[in-house]
Amino acid sequence: MKAGPIGIFDSGVGGLTVWKEVTALLPWEDTVYLADSAHAPYGEKPPEAILQRSLVCTRKLMDFGAKMVIVACNTATTNAIAELRRQFPIPFIGIEPAIKPAALQSASGTIGVLATRGTLASELFARTSRSYGAQIRILEQEGEDLVARIEAGTLEQPELGEKLRAMLQPMVDQGMDHLVLGCTHYPFLTPILQTVLPPQVRIVDCGLPVARQALAVLEREDLLGPREETGEHRFWTNADPVLLDRMRARLGGPPGTVAALDF
Repeated sequence: MKAGPIGIFDSGVGGLTVWKEVTALLPWEDTVYLADSAHAPYGEKPPEAILQRSLVCTRKLMDFGAKMVIVACNTATTNAIAELRRQFPIPFIGIEPAIKPAALQSASGTIGVLATRGTLASELFARTSRSYGAQIRILEQEGEDLVARIEAGTLEQPELGEKLRAMLQPMVDQGMDHLVLGCTHYPFLTPILQTVLPPQVRIVDCGLPVARQALAVLEREDLLGPREETGEHRFWTNADPVLLDRMRARLGGPPGTVAALDF
């Protein structure tokens, strides 16, 4: 099992933002990434459909010999990770909005969360919000249509900045000093967000905490791979591999092979 890859899946390209942090922290580990772009976005699907897609992706990663699976999707984590842990004998790492660090670091006492409808409506989000809601004010904003734009790779359109400004300005006006990106797709928007948000608003995502958790679990389970060589990385998508490769290159990180796969 130590020689197996770390498996990562998402409803599309968003989980690449997590993959980048994982490979930066664990450069010796092999990875296999599944982009379920043919079924994106998950955030608008019913829970039963999200669970079924999560099961399909996990089985495919198990076929590739994954020793761990990172569910690099907030919505899939909420709707499927408990069942995945029941059905499969490997460790799973999930995603949740980084409300805790934003709450602990907020000077104004007000933070914002930009997330999909599915995440904002989830019990996991409600539970996390309740944990910190007595200490700070948490403002919510659904990122309507943002995942679809990112999946299409259309980030250069001028109106996207104006769309984000319109979404977020009300939270800025209420004193937000941290913006939590509650979807793994949204870090692709960070360069644009930095142009529309005032400099005192810090952007927070979950990529690095997830990578640190993966390292801790691999150490605990004695699953760390040998550190003598650089890891190999494979990327599979049931949509356009050219787009997946372009979005991976946009983030940087180590190279890998990208191909189409029916799953």
